[in-house]
Amino acid sequence: MGKKKFGDRKDGTLIRNPDSMHFIMPLIYPNRCDNEAFISERIDLTNINAYLEKKNADNPEYKYNMFQIIVTALLKTITLRPKMNRFIANKNLYQRNEISAAFVVKKLFTDESEEALAIIRSKESDNIDSIHNEIYRRVSYVRKDGQKDSSTESMDFFNKLPRFISKTAVALVRVLDRHGRVPQSFIETDPYYSSVVLSNLGSIKLRSGYHHLTNWGTTSVFVIVGEKKIRPFFDEEGNMTMRDSVDIGLTVDERIADGYYYSKTVRLLKRLLENPELLEKPLKEEVDY
Repeated sequence: MGKKKFGDRKDGTLIRNPDSMHFIMPLIYPNRCDNEAFISERIDLTNINAYLEKKNADNPEYKYNMFQIIVTALLKTITLRPKMNRFIANKNLYQRNEISAAFVVKKLFTDESEEALAIIRSKESDNIDSIHNEIYRRVSYVRKDGQKDSSTESMDFFNKLPRFISKTAVALVRVLDRHGRVPQSFIETDPYYSSVVLSNLGSIKLRSGYHHLTNWGTTSVFVIVGEKKIRPFFDEEGNMTMRDSVDIGLTVDERIADGYYYSKTVRLLKRLLENPELLEKPLKEEVDY
């Protein structure tokens, strides 16, 4: 990252010479939630299942799983497709300074259990093994008794104020959000300041589907992971086989790239998920797709 210039944010570099369409779109469509595009993909898990069996053959304390593979594949995809790491704030287009993935951790699988937030910040040298270890570290931390992430602590603070004061304070924070001035302590673990937010609905036995973006924060990509199911797959001759699979839904801000760029991005993501051994290479290493 180069020296910060006028117009840059602490979390992003201003795109100073966008093409005309990507200059105009934030001006006439300023709200992220008004610019959502939804993409759905079905992933054949045959190779992922075989890969996980191999990785877990030595019975590691924290086993490798499908969600870790999806997180790593998304981080690698965003590393190799940098426009997916852009965001629009205050009607300007920015390139994010880091690549990160956020998700919710359920502390216990009960109705009363609290949820905590976790963010994985990647480096170009990371791979499936280092991401697996970092997810383990984050999940272990938030599941400790009494541990809270900084975003939850901030929400607790506003919740304890008198209602009229908290509404005014939050309105002020929203102004700071628009200009990239929210204190880092407030948003350290806020998922909506990450490159991609994931929701693993399969872990609670729900199907994949659409999830909205938010006008708060800077996230331009939201990914839903559904429940694993045996589903039919057809070859070019129309022959059917039943295979283990998972549906993934991606909601993206259509203002940050064009349809062709998204198409190639999804093709790369699918290539990585159906060939998980590619994730053993550094995130920055190119892939043929």
